[in-house]
This record gives sequence, C-alpha cells and structure tokens, in this order.
Amino acid sequence: MHKLCWHLLSLSSLAILLAVSADAARPYSSWMADSVIARGEGQGRDSSGKAFITYEHGVFQRSLEMLYNKTSNATYYNYIKTGLDRIVTSSGGLNDYSLTYYTLDDIRLGEGIIFLHQKTGQSKYKTAADTFQKQLYQQPRTNAGAFWHRSTYKYQQWLDGIYMADNFYAHYNSFYNPTNTTAWNDILKQYTLAEVNLRNSTSGLLKHGYDESKTAVWADDTTGACIEVWDRALGWYFMSLVDVLDYFPASHSGRATLLTYTTRLAAAVKASADPASGIWWLVMSQPGRSGNRLESSASAMFVYSLLKAIRKGYIPKADYINVAKKAYDYLVANYVVKESDGTLGWLGTVQVGSLGSNGTFDYYISVPNFKNDLKGVSPFIFASVEYEAAFP
Repeated sequence: MHKLCWHLLSLSSLAILLAVSADAARPYSSWMADSVIARGEGQGRDSSGKAFITYEHGVFQRSLEMLYNKTSNATYYNYIKTGLDRIVTSSGGLNDYSLTYYTLDDIRLGEGIIFLHQKTGQSKYKTAADTFQKQLYQQPRTNAGAFWHRSTYKYQQWLDGIYMADNFYAHYNSFYNPTNTTAWNDILKQYTLAEVNLRNSTSGLLKHGYDESKTAVWADDTTGACIEVWDRALGWYFMSLVDVLDYFPASHSGRATLLTYTTRLAAAVKASADPASGIWWLVMSQPGRSGNRLESSASAMFVYSLLKAIRKGYIPKADYINVAKKAYDYLVANYVVKESDGTLGWLGTVQVGSLGSNGTFDYYISVPNFKNDLKGVSPFIFASVEYEAAFP
C-alpha cells in the first residue's frame, strides 16, 4: 500500500514537473497571442459581429505580424488577414470608416494593410492604404504643420496620434514612394513639433499633448501644453520613434535628428523608472503621489522600445539592458496571469486616457484598469518578442 501511494505520488509529482517545464519552455510572446486568438479578440469586428475599425485591433495585428516574421506560423498571418478583410472590401473600400472625421486613430490599421499588400500583391490593399494616405494629405493641421489628432480636437497634437499615423506615413512612403523628400520632411516635422512643444527640459519627458490655440481647458496659457505626462501617451511615442527608424532613409539628415530624440528619451525613461519595481507610474510627472499607481501597458511599451533600441544599436546595451530586464521580469511576475483553461490573462492596464477631459492628475487616476486590454496585451507581446531575442 505504501509503495502504491509512493508510486502515485511520484507520478503526480512528475506530471507537475512536466507541466511546469512545458510552461517554462513556452515563449510568452506566442502564448499571450494565442490566448487573445482563443478569446476571438482583435479581429476587426465589434461584439455584434459587425466590421469595426479600432486602433486596438491594429496594434494587436502588428504584434501578430512580428510573431509571423519570427515563427512563420500561418495562424498569425491568417488571423491578421481575416480581421482586415472584414474592413477592406473587395474593391479596396474601407468599412466603418469616415475619411472626413479625420481621426488619426483609424490609420493604425494601415501598416497591417501594407503588410498584406506586400504578401499577397492584391490591389485592394494598395487602394485601402491609398485612402489612409489621402486622409493624411487632407488632414487638418496646426498653423505650424502638426496633424490635428481628430477633427473634434482642433489645433491639438497628441503623442498618441504620432504612433497611430506617422509610422504608417513612413511605411507607406518607404514602400511606395521612397524618394518623396517632401513627405520625409513632413514626417520629421511631426516629431519635431512634439519635441518642441511637449518636452520638459529638466525631466526629458514629453507631456500628453498641446493645443496651439490655447483654448482647451487644460492648455497652458503660454505654451498650450497639457498639465501631465501620461505614461501610455509617452509609450506610444517611444515605440513610434524606434519603429519609424526602420523606414526613415539613412540619406536624409532628419534620421540623425530622430536618433537624437530616441536616445534622449531612452535616458529620460530610464531615469523615471520606479526604483523598487523597475516599471513606470501612470502619471509620470507625479511619481509616488497618493492615488497614483504603477501601470502595465506603458511599462511594456518602454521595455519594447528599450530592447529594440539596444538591438538596433541606437543605445548602449551596457547602460540599458538591466533596466529593460528588471521591468520585464516584474511585468511577468505581477501582471501575467495563468487562467484555468491554459490561456494567459493580462492585468494592470488603464482603460483610457484622453485630452477630451480636463487633463488633470485626478482625471488620469480616476480611470480604472481593464483586464486583457489589447492596449496592454499587444505591447507586452512586442516586448516579449524583443526579450526572447535578447535572452534566448
């Protein structure tokens, strides 16, 4: 009897060890993406099944593109294509889209559309990409030349919008019209105007946005800038910088300028990490203030940006690799959850942050976290792809 019990206990222990070993060997990048796919999320439709354009799906599709490029697993390619084929019609039209609403958010889907055109050669994807580019040509601008974030946010440039639109702008120009110097100058201008109007010269961090007309309730009377540094806006911006360099030509003098913005921001992000956890505060301009909290989506964005910048040689590995590793390890330990069905969940991502508000500290901290928010899940996949390359 004792031998039987011992044998059963040994088998049970072995099964546990094998399960733990299997989990340890499974990359978080694909495990998290597979979990989103299992939940049927991020596939170009709303809860009723209708075609639905949202930048959140575009960001997730970007993470699947990274995984497809890494693994050649057709599941990821097919999920991108199925989702975008709900948006792109057979003639290249766009469902659930209004060009004259002039929202930069919708353009986040554009890089996935270019990807499909590159892979399939189907003209409908080029036609759809042309529509997004047409929007940018017509987009209302500040007097200085920055894109309005949306038609309803007049004279306002937000950091969010730079990631949503300008990476597509650069990707489109690189693939379809690489000698268009006017476009490269215009792309550079979007980043430079953000740096001039939003960067704090002491901390090196950029605020969420500014209003050139200085009429928004949050706008500084002198600069037009908003009040706070919101972490996810800065995360979008940092990712935009490291990604736009993939497309920006070495022959253009503006590339050196973008590299300066990148290295300068990397240093500021490193300096602003919470010393204990290694990740970043929701309202980065007021770290540790009562009511503030650590936040997972931007922290994943910063990890991705730092690791990619290291891999590409933009910043020195010796100065930044431990910063990125400490933050990533904390994210895995505190925000990745293993569900009973074998999928992964993601915690700690603030649901939204908008300058359609009063832009105060109290506003930002009042917004709740949302489980499995693609605005956090997708950057974690980005970060995991880079982490797994850095620590194979």
